[in-house]
Amino acid sequence: MTPTLSFHGAARTVTGSCMEFRTEQSRIIVDCGLFQGSRSLEALNHGPLGFHPKQIDAVVLTHAHIDHCGLLPRLVAEGFAGPIWCTQQTSDLLEYMLADAGRIQESEAERRNRRRDRAGEAGFRPIYTEADGLAAWRQTRPIARETWFEPAPGFRARLWNAGHILGSASVELEAGDTRILCSGDIGPHNKAFYPGPEAPAGFDHVICESTYGDRTREHVTIEERRRLLEAEILAARARGGNLIVPTFALERTQELLLDIATLSDSGRIGGAMVYVDSPLASQATKVFKKYAGELEDAGGGDIFSHPSIHYVRDVAESIRLNSVSGAIILAASGMCEAGRIRHHLLHNLHRRDSTVLFVGFQAEGSLGRVILDGAQRVRISGQDVTVRAAIRRIDSYSAHADQSELLEWIGQRQPIAGSLFLEHGEAGALAELRRLASAQQPGASIVIHEIGERDELGAGKPARRLQTGRTELHQAVGRDWQNAYADLATSMKRRLAEIEDAATREKAIREMREVLDRYNEFRAGKRGR
Repeated sequence: MTPTLSFHGAARTVTGSCMEFRTEQSRIIVDCGLFQGSRSLEALNHGPLGFHPKQIDAVVLTHAHIDHCGLLPRLVAEGFAGPIWCTQQTSDLLEYMLADAGRIQESEAERRNRRRDRAGEAGFRPIYTEADGLAAWRQTRPIARETWFEPAPGFRARLWNAGHILGSASVELEAGDTRILCSGDIGPHNKAFYPGPEAPAGFDHVICESTYGDRTREHVTIEERRRLLEAEILAARARGGNLIVPTFALERTQELLLDIATLSDSGRIGGAMVYVDSPLASQATKVFKKYAGELEDAGGGDIFSHPSIHYVRDVAESIRLNSVSGAIILAASGMCEAGRIRHHLLHNLHRRDSTVLFVGFQAEGSLGRVILDGAQRVRISGQDVTVRAAIRRIDSYSAHADQSELLEWIGQRQPIAGSLFLEHGEAGALAELRRLASAQQPGASIVIHEIGERDELGAGKPARRLQTGRTELHQAVGRDWQNAYADLATSMKRRLAEIEDAATREKAIREMREVLDRYNEFRAGKRGR
């Protein structure tokens, strides 16, 4: 009974995690995540899953981040009726994460359909609803870490602490004689709240995430990280405007609140007022409070009810923040692709006295990455916004292991008798991590997959390719034509205004239209032949 492995997401990109393991008896998937980033990448959420949900016997979930769990509601809505195995903490978080994801899908569809620039186009439909999200949560089946269970006939599994976020796990699988380890997302050294990642050694095949496979961060202690945050807060206050922090509602928000409360109590940042403008972050924080006694660095107390921290409950209160200045505003989403952060960017990016501080990974093609890469103008919800705010970054809040820590984790899993698969990474990160892993283990079988590829995972031997991938999806990864269009659209008015007279500007516009007309005529001619 030799298992096979198919990748349905997070192959040559960092979102959409989904791996299918199949034997003659059963089919299970590890993770079922949402694609995030460019519009082309997001469109994959509406496309074929690569399998029929009714044919899947079980899901094993590594953690509650949306890029790992965000398509579970679609899976359930389309007929999956089996268990979703995960830790108790992950199950508790999913009640809020999946319901919120459904609300976002519904509100984003409604917003896009209202936009004037979409007038006359076909209606945009949500991938799933809030009710679908809650239905998926009800299918979770919590299991303790380091406890063997049978997710489906022919498979045994155990979960191990991954040190990434609350409840996160690596997944150990056995199918017949084959032993497999799926890393999930691996946490870094000196991570607040949790001990370092743990897992056994000696597998036939290991699947390892590669988010920071091309980057080594300066390793700092929690106190050193707090000093970095202190400096950014004081500099932002000196500029006079708001400090806007795009943050993931789960984990990053709670780490920031821990550090801000500590800095405030010691008098190091004055009387800074902190607004958590994310209903989901508020709900996730309640789960953290439930497990406060188990969290390192929290001291067992209620660090999340500090007097300087205010949780924004409704849209009206969020809008009132437009009139504040000198505040710290934490808002989701972390890559600025949805949620209330876009509202705050609209009202602060153009202000020279404001600061935008990035504290997490920004996927290629996302609005956060565009801003971080130095764009002078960006397009948000159909509006062009000039970037005048100070754009800052702190890398040490990352919940992912960096290059050196990934190599250390891989080394600790040796010997790997078959293949090492690298996934959940952009092209440069994957290539560099493979180069370094090959140098550490000369002659090792190291595989980088395409979406749709399928391999046979024999015991004690390298994986054998059974099916090639969907290479047409390359164009969906990274920046797409809509990123390029947004760049052009946001700069066009300024560049036309720089032309010396009205007649010449009219001529430039006319010539641009002629280029598009000629291209459309050429395409029509090719179709007619």
